[in-house]
Amino acid sequence: MKEPKYITYKTSQDIAEALIHWLDNWLKERDNQETHIAISGGSTPKLLFSLLPHMEDIKLLENVHFWWVDERCVASTDNDSNYKYFKELFLDKVDLNRDHIHHVIGEANPDDEAQRYGNLIEETLPTVETWPIFDLVLLGMGDDGHTASIFPYQMEFMTSHEICEVATHPVSGQKRITLTGSVINRSKQVIFLVTGKNKKKIFNQIKNKDSASQNYPASHITSQNEVLWFIDKEVE
Repeated sequence: MKEPKYITYKTSQDIAEALIHWLDNWLKERDNQETHIAISGGSTPKLLFSLLPHMEDIKLLENVHFWWVDERCVASTDNDSNYKYFKELFLDKVDLNRDHIHHVIGEANPDDEAQRYGNLIEETLPTVETWPIFDLVLLGMGDDGHTASIFPYQMEFMTSHEICEVATHPVSGQKRITLTGSVINRSKQVIFLVTGKNKKKIFNQIKNKDSASQNYPASHITSQNEVLWFIDKEVE
């Protein structure tokens, strides 16, 4: 397993711009291959989505299928919906094949939707030993060390035999659909986008491989290639 790579930028805006540049080069190297990307929510992804319509070559996205790492169990018009701001900031401003947008139906029964979404992923993505393989997974990290919607008190989701699970936020009790660690860790590439001084302590525990870091889901993320961490100065 390759060691993670940490890249520091001044601001979250700089991170979003750097990721756009990275995506542009990465997609060019893929040379129009069908590509499956799982995206997360959060403030930095919002910046990313607002910049995506201004990519140097928007046609690079024509063969990209967008999936969700996790989603809150709310309607797609709710302000808590990750899909809502992806649609408003990006999807409504570009001419892309809507059949390539595979979002979680947040208003559905959570258990039923976790099963449906997992089945759709399994049927659509290439698989290795029955597990679906994402080309790229974009992740964030909470100030409790959670990633996707895998929280420290639900570490069993890291090694679940399911593609998706129904998570419960430890404070609000809100239900969420999340990819499991078993799927994320089989992806070809993972990139973390982490900003804010409230993440500094846990980030450094993870980076330094302190014993406490084993309690944080984010510390258990791997991929087929090195995991890239795009961080800002406040996290470093």
